[in-house]
Amino acid sequence: MKRLVGTIAATACLVLAACSSDKSGDAAIKTITVYAASSLTGTFTELGKDFEAANSGTKVIFQFGSSGDLATQITQGAPADVFASAAPKNMQTVIAAGDASSSVNFTANKAEIAVAPGNPAKISGLADLAKPDVKTALCVATAPCGALAAAILDEAAVTVSPTATPADVKSTLAVVESGDVDAAIVYVTDVAAAGDKVQGVAIPDAQNQVTTYPIAVLTQASDPSNNLSGRAEDFVDYVTSSAGQDVLTKAGFVKP
Repeated sequence: MKRLVGTIAATACLVLAACSSDKSGDAAIKTITVYAASSLTGTFTELGKDFEAANSGTKVIFQFGSSGDLATQITQGAPADVFASAAPKNMQTVIAAGDASSSVNFTANKAEIAVAPGNPAKISGLADLAKPDVKTALCVATAPCGALAAAILDEAAVTVSPTATPADVKSTLAVVESGDVDAAIVYVTDVAAAGDKVQGVAIPDAQNQVTTYPIAVLTQASDPSNNLSGRAEDFVDYVTSSAGQDVLTKAGFVKP
């Protein structure tokens, strides 16, 4: 029976890919699992590689997605060590559930309208998104990008009936890139990361809003049994360091 239980536990460890260490030769590799907002995909992938290079024996595994979905997964027991959210609301959900004790705001973002290259629909501002012949995508309301878009449109008194409501900002940008819609409200950083695949139409500061990104070490990493607390905290420290902030700033993020 003990042998069977051990086999099941070992199999579960491999499936989850979030156990605290792997064996590579004679060295134990500490694995940090980071759940992060999809808008952080490019910057965190870069930061993860830099962190691994500076911390021998550490591997960072990322799970990117909508902050709302990630928060739900964490509160339901997903094996994450660090959570970086695109909105304070989703972080508070995790803290309220006891899966983190506190968080720190490490960056911020604002919205922009993404259109096809050349702007064939001639979109110049938010009001154009309400035109019946304009197909617009908005992130699903439970995602920070969706909540931000809704707040911006509400403040501007513009009513939009979206053609598509993808699960996160990357998926929302993708429907513009594919030509399925004429425009979408996404983050400034996502338009920049897309290069020549899309074109950005700025939202004036008077109409725009900013979303703050918090990051936290989760309760699982703080559990002494997995010996990850120090490494997870080091990753958070690296994100908030001048080196980490430089990467975020170059990508278009702003100070919180």
